[in-house]
Amino acid sequence: MSAWAISLVVFAVVVGASACGVFLNRALPEHHLSEESKEIVRLGTGVIVTLTALVLGLLVASAKSSFDTKADEIRHSSVRLILIDRHLRQFGPEASGAREVLRRWVDDNAEGIWAPERRRFTTSQANAGWTAFNEVVRLLEPANDRQRALLTKVLDNADQFTQAHWLLDEEAATSIQPAFLAVLVAWLGIIFASFGLFAPRNGTVYAVIVLCALSLSMAIFLVLELDQPFEGAIRIPDAPLHILIKEIHR
Repeated sequence: MSAWAISLVVFAVVVGASACGVFLNRALPEHHLSEESKEIVRLGTGVIVTLTALVLGLLVASAKSSFDTKADEIRHSSVRLILIDRHLRQFGPEASGAREVLRRWVDDNAEGIWAPERRRFTTSQANAGWTAFNEVVRLLEPANDRQRALLTKVLDNADQFTQAHWLLDEEAATSIQPAFLAVLVAWLGIIFASFGLFAPRNGTVYAVIVLCALSLSMAIFLVLELDQPFEGAIRIPDAPLHILIKEIHR
């Protein structure tokens, strides 16, 4: 499900739970709504509110950490590709073929990281293209110590980029466990059912409940969007992509 769909489900669950609480208020016998009963419900709800806050904080921290990690990996990968191109340029005309292979690979695959819907090739094809570039580089024969040092730097940066590229593929899946999200939504339903059970019956209360439900669903939406930084409303800035393409075509 998309982030929008899940946030709508959260909104519906919270509002529906509040409506159930209102219905129970009218259906339950009077002694179930005594002050002693209200106090017990408040205490139990307080425990669930605390647990909900902890889980929601954990989800926010996990999503933000995943977003920052992927953003750093993208920036570092862009820098490594720029360094590879510069070292090949310094290597001399013998490396022009390798530079052309690298340039084609970047043109074909870099944009697809930020915009998967515009990806030209599958992941396996992109990996095959990168492997082909590595093979071309390893065929270079340095004629002196300077070229030998440059080739070593190229291979080191290529190996580091390969590792980062595989990590990005491995981290493409969501880091938010569905069980955490399901439990969180269930707790929110219990909390708002208790609100509806004892809340005064007027328009102001109902409006506040709806606004709270909307705020919580938007919070879940933001968490889910942060966890998928290459698509949706919240994306990793694509400035490194533009810098990379500009530099590699110099």
